[in-house]
Amino acid sequence: MRIVKSIRTLLFAVVVLAMSAASFAQVGIGISVNFGPPALPVYEQPPCPEEGYIWTPGYWAYGPDGYYWVPGTWVLAPQPGFLWTPGWWGWGGSAFIFHIGYWGPQIGFYGGINYGFGYFGNGYEGGRWDNGRFFYNRSVNNINVTNIHNVYNTTVINNTTVNRVSYNGGSGGITARPTPQQDAAERERHIPPVAAQTQHEEAARNDPQQRASVNQGRPAVAATARPGEFKGAGAVPAREAGAPYHPPAGNGQAGRPENNVPRPGNSGQAAHPENNNVPRPPAPTHAKDVQPHERPAPPSTGNPKTDQKYQQQQDKLYAKQEQQHQKLQQKQEQDHQRAAQQQANEARNQQMEQKHAQQTQQMEAKHTQQQQHLQQKQQPPQQHSQPKPAK
Repeated sequence: MRIVKSIRTLLFAVVVLAMSAASFAQVGIGISVNFGPPALPVYEQPPCPEEGYIWTPGYWAYGPDGYYWVPGTWVLAPQPGFLWTPGWWGWGGSAFIFHIGYWGPQIGFYGGINYGFGYFGNGYEGGRWDNGRFFYNRSVNNINVTNIHNVYNTTVINNTTVNRVSYNGGSGGITARPTPQQDAAERERHIPPVAAQTQHEEAARNDPQQRASVNQGRPAVAATARPGEFKGAGAVPAREAGAPYHPPAGNGQAGRPENNVPRPGNSGQAAHPENNNVPRPPAPTHAKDVQPHERPAPPSTGNPKTDQKYQQQQDKLYAKQEQQHQKLQQKQEQDHQRAAQQQANEARNQQMEQKHAQQTQQMEAKHTQQQQHLQQKQQPPQQHSQPKPAK
């Protein structure tokens, strides 16, 4: 069963799991690192594997061993009409914070960073949707027209200063600021990175050759044809580092990851789903993957009747959530069996897995919030002693 015992686990579940709600009510958690990421490496783009895949540029993420490179890769769009807004590092006033990328109908702000291949700091020039099909601009993308015919050629005039700077703000960072249109785009319905992207980042995190402290800003795998392809012809090495890499004095991992309290978006400033890049177990993608949690004991009030009432409330919520969990698990297993019988292709399987991840994470976020509400409701009232009136 999945009842959260501690506030720490509670906050973690809310942040990691609630991000996949259908409306994507953006709840984020930030990590602050006291030194900026290395420059963007120079690399070639591998050819697009199939129609419907959209380029997602590589970026520096932060883990227990310092910065590591997550290769650029082609990712199947989660639904027609959606584009990828890349993640970006930005100076937050006292440290650098990473803003995770997202899928949405419009391109939002990504720090003004020139990632190349159509992402030149403002919008996306690499392609467009037309009647449910994605058309590729061959002037900025590596497209094999033998396999993909929905292409066009539009020369892109890139007025962005050519540099390899990988962050916004701070000393030496990009000075771009979001436009009103980009602010509006962030408030639209979003989809977080799909499961393939999450697994792709985990693979990069676990590969020592991707760490800046090892590759000196020139990763062994700078781009891949598909997510997770770190070997073979689909893996492309960096040609060179974007600039000499100088880690902070002392060691290569002097960052200061600091988790902040989760916060919803507020009016006037859209919340950014901020990637904490701290070692963590992957978010469960299926109901069967959810790890059980101990049930918290209701508070002891000293009143047997009240304690019994609270225990009954806990048991009722426990049974209700367990029933919902079993129901979702059975439904997802039926989906897998049906897909196997119908011999679903890769695109359909990926869409199914994305749907399952959203269902599971929505359920976990809902259960976490229900438990938190019940614990707050059962919290004994604060007793305030009143001074006795003077005689």
